[in-house]
Amino acid sequence: MRQLRVINENNLYFVLGVTESDDVRLLHLSSTPPDVILKDEKQQKRARLVEVHVTGENQNDHHGSKHTGSMPGGRLKYKNFKDDRNQYGRKLEITLQDDGLIVTSHLQFYDNVQVVRSWTVVENIGGESKGLEYISSFALTGICHQRQSGWENEGHLYIPHNTWYGEAQWKKQSMAGLGMYQVNDFSMKRVALSSSGTWPCSEYLPMGCYESTDGGRAIMWQIENNGAWHWEISDIANQLYLQLSGPTERESHWWKLLRPGEAFETASAAIAFVNGGFDEAVGELTKYRRKIRRNHIDNEKLPVIFNDYMNCLFGDPTTEKLIPLIDAAAETGCEYFCIDAGWYSDGEWWDGVGEWLPSTARFPGGIQEPLNYIRKKGMIPGLWLELEVMGMNCPLVNVVSDEWFFKRHGKPVIDHGRYQLDFRNPEVVQHADRVIERLVKDYGVGYIKMDYNIDAGFGTEVGADSFGDGLLQHNRAYLIWLDSIFDRYPDLVIENCGSGGMRMEYSLLSRHSIQSVTDQTDYRRMAAIAAASPSAVTPEQAAIWSYPLKEGDKEEVIFNMVNSLLLRIHQSGHLAEISNERLTLVKEGISCYKEIRNDIRSSLPFWPLGLPTFTDEWISLGLSCDYKLYLAVWRLNGTNSDVNIPIKHAYGKKSAVRCIYPQEQRCSYKWDEANSCLNVRLENHNARLFEIYLSDLEG
Repeated sequence: MRQLRVINENNLYFVLGVTESDDVRLLHLSSTPPDVILKDEKQQKRARLVEVHVTGENQNDHHGSKHTGSMPGGRLKYKNFKDDRNQYGRKLEITLQDDGLIVTSHLQFYDNVQVVRSWTVVENIGGESKGLEYISSFALTGICHQRQSGWENEGHLYIPHNTWYGEAQWKKQSMAGLGMYQVNDFSMKRVALSSSGTWPCSEYLPMGCYESTDGGRAIMWQIENNGAWHWEISDIANQLYLQLSGPTERESHWWKLLRPGEAFETASAAIAFVNGGFDEAVGELTKYRRKIRRNHIDNEKLPVIFNDYMNCLFGDPTTEKLIPLIDAAAETGCEYFCIDAGWYSDGEWWDGVGEWLPSTARFPGGIQEPLNYIRKKGMIPGLWLELEVMGMNCPLVNVVSDEWFFKRHGKPVIDHGRYQLDFRNPEVVQHADRVIERLVKDYGVGYIKMDYNIDAGFGTEVGADSFGDGLLQHNRAYLIWLDSIFDRYPDLVIENCGSGGMRMEYSLLSRHSIQSVTDQTDYRRMAAIAAASPSAVTPEQAAIWSYPLKEGDKEEVIFNMVNSLLLRIHQSGHLAEISNERLTLVKEGISCYKEIRNDIRSSLPFWPLGLPTFTDEWISLGLSCDYKLYLAVWRLNGTNSDVNIPIKHAYGKKSAVRCIYPQEQRCSYKWDEANSCLNVRLENHNARLFEIYLSDLEG
């Protein structure tokens, strides 16, 4: 090597090599020192810092569907290395060049966090346009520390399955279990996840984790884009590589014509490297997510929200129905009250949305009557919106230009009775601004549930080089608009929702203070989603429903409350129609939450029984808060009446354990300090919340 740059930052080790011929190679990026870097020349040649493929170039590799062998990616030569610091921490910029293209790889470190944020900028400084087909946001060859047995048995890959009513369900498999074997020094097979539409999380979260078999090291990543994304892992030169990107031509119909003088920036990706396993990697991503998030008092105060939708009014609010709910919500200690869907329509509302004017039939005294009553009861009022769509039967459809809408093949895109509004259009932005201004200034709303219930597909042809290019432009225009709204109304809370968690990703969540995790209506199934949600979003942003049923018992109320107590409470249910003893349990749960929420906002999650699934008999979620731990325990349906829960955070500590919710409905539990293990006995479909105080043994 002509030049070798070795950097240690926040316990992350980075080694970049520059050859005599000015090839640039990323030889090592890990939580372990570079005692063994890629030394074999064949492997080093494959250790590209970035992959860039341009139309008309030779993809010079035996690659199948893999994004390897890109050109001019393989010809890029070293130009410059910038090492600087900014408000977040150390920042590296490695600039490469080839025949009219300048490619800069950006690597942002964060002080005291073992995460790197990576993105790529491509500039056309030549005289001819270049068609971009693929650009990696991050690329690393050699993601595992290979032992003699080889990579196919060296580690496990965690894949985050995600769907409506079933969010954040991780599955752990070996590479061999996923069909990848060392059949040669490379293969055509890849493990790849993608999303191509306007719901980036409808099948998978834009995340993944690779963990060594012995639990000694892990790498976890998230791609930050509110549209299309792609990641792939495969083998090359007897090594596993990881590549992360936003939209691609092959997977998501994205193609960008980069004209002379233009630049293109990829979606960003965040990668955590830890000595440890899945829990430790999530912990570092949690710290990072807090670093990149827009500051908002909502994430400091964690107020309790009542929403009238779930297992309650289900989109059929009226003044008459709301008044007793408002009374009950105030009595239980809720601090926001959000009127959900239906407030803008006299009847069926699905395909008529778009004007966002209140129904006179539902609110004979005007929408101000229930909103003022909410304020009178000491709560901040909120309303539901789905501002990015317009229903087929909305009166505005025949008034506005069809340039407001996504188009493909000359026709407007229609999905589930709605048109997709294009936020690149200034008239669309003005329309959205007027709606928000009316709600905030005229109605006095302080909370908006911003929902999104369609998938408009892979993009629009209007003003774009490709369908995917149109989608990406729209995605970015929407984020710019959202920033402008928060700048204009800094105290406004806007909840991120997309049929629950179909847009649970961090280009949006770096702006929104709260995420609606799921629409799951079965409180028993909710446990697996609630317990898993801190893998995808910080605990204080993860809003989970608690909705006591009209016909239920005390244990059902307790289970519902425990679902939300370590996250953000989205209270619902017919509180005005349940018994006093069950309502008292709701009050107690909310009171308990207010006692612990200051700890939640800085906590780190862990899963002492492993990641939850819908088939588990026992589920547990812990939050670590320095000298104390909180532990939610759920028993679902099964034959084991008790469970032993190992708490590794308590190893070598003196501990004191108590059940903090509920106070009266006690359960049998026993703490084994010698083995740092909590034994809990519960009946089927019961749940409890524990607090564990820790202190040093010598203390």
